[in-house]
Amino acid sequence: MATMGIDGLISGLDTTTLINQLMTAEAGPQTLLKTKQTAASSLVTALQALNSKVASLAASATTAATASSWNALKATSSAASVSATASTSAQATSLNFTVDAVASRQVSLSDQFTSTTALFPTVPPVITFKKTDGTLTTVTAASGDLADITKAINASGTGVTAVAVKVGTDYRLQFTGSATGASNGFQMYLGSSADVTAGTAPSLALTSTSTAQDAKITLWSGSSAAKQVTSSSNTFADTLAGVSITVSQVEASPVTLTVSQDTSALTTLASNLVSGLGLVLSEISSQTASKTTTSSTGGTVVTGGVLSSESTVRDLAQQIQSAGSYPVDGVSPSTVGISIGRDGTFTFDAAKFTAALAADPAAVQKMMTALSQRIADVAKGASDATTGSLSTDISSQQGTVKSLGDQISSWDVRLATRKEGLQATYSALEVALSGLKSQSSWLTAQLASLGTGTSTTGG
Repeated sequence: MATMGIDGLISGLDTTTLINQLMTAEAGPQTLLKTKQTAASSLVTALQALNSKVASLAASATTAATASSWNALKATSSAASVSATASTSAQATSLNFTVDAVASRQVSLSDQFTSTTALFPTVPPVITFKKTDGTLTTVTAASGDLADITKAINASGTGVTAVAVKVGTDYRLQFTGSATGASNGFQMYLGSSADVTAGTAPSLALTSTSTAQDAKITLWSGSSAAKQVTSSSNTFADTLAGVSITVSQVEASPVTLTVSQDTSALTTLASNLVSGLGLVLSEISSQTASKTTTSSTGGTVVTGGVLSSESTVRDLAQQIQSAGSYPVDGVSPSTVGISIGRDGTFTFDAAKFTAALAADPAAVQKMMTALSQRIADVAKGASDATTGSLSTDISSQQGTVKSLGDQISSWDVRLATRKEGLQATYSALEVALSGLKSQSSWLTAQLASLGTGTSTTGG
């Protein structure tokens, strides 16, 4: 229990300051523990930052080590209205074709009417939609009200939407197919699907503003091998293996589609790998570099970086430099534009890489996949969440931080108890001094009264 200070009431001592000074001395071991905990926490933070960059390097290196990553292709078209994308399963080639038609959806209008009964004599209306493929779907509206009719059609799942368009004082219904392609065309009948099948349901007169049709291209147009290909959408997904072709307008003149190596993507793949190397090595360099400062006495103080004492980090830097610079089958990575300087940093020459890729794509791929795999192995060995050397160090240092925290908490209790003891001791001292002072005052008063009595008797 804390004891209230009674600074200097009797002794004149500043007991609070005196106790605080004593407690500062007593807390010396705890202060050292706090310093150690701060250093360990800083080390954990630095290791985690490095580990994050190493994990990113592992990811980019793993991607670059995959053979399929080096099959990057791009598709280009001689016509702006034709676009295409190529996957890694595509093959370098070219294809000529004309665009004969683009896909469209059916849009049809009803006759103009003032009352819905002019279109749908039966109340509530019963309407059957017949798709081009013969599929029948019957829709029954809640009432003959125009809003109920359009609501029922739109909620029916027929693939047709309806909207009322006001024309002067009259209305027309616009029916729009939800999908393009000839197979998504439709007719409308007044009656149930059974009536349609029986041939007793009259058709609803419709005026077409857009016909449901397929997109059509003719391959090798103008030659004896000409062949027309259709698609219900404007995309031809399987005409060329691994290539998706999209058309947007008719092209009577032949369009040339070319699938070729995507040099830009492959250059970026290599550049990202070298950038990842640079980020990791730069992080290591900045966290291990010594700093020079001037002490209060004017002397020079050299302080090592947060990670300067970590052998794991030094070893990692050497392993990464070796993995990225050693030859592959006797060929230096510098032949494809990846070089290491005297200071241990990597540079990437995009022009040299592009030239090497154009001269011998297979050789560049062999070099890059082998180089990337070495880097990936080193990076994974350090950053793996379970067995990585950096991850292990981080876990160890986090354990140290926790242990120091427990010791600091223990010292908090010990110091609090010690402070209460000192406060009690000095409070007792003040109380004792107060008692002695009271006794002294009483004795002084008694002596004074004795002196006064003697003087009176003598008179």
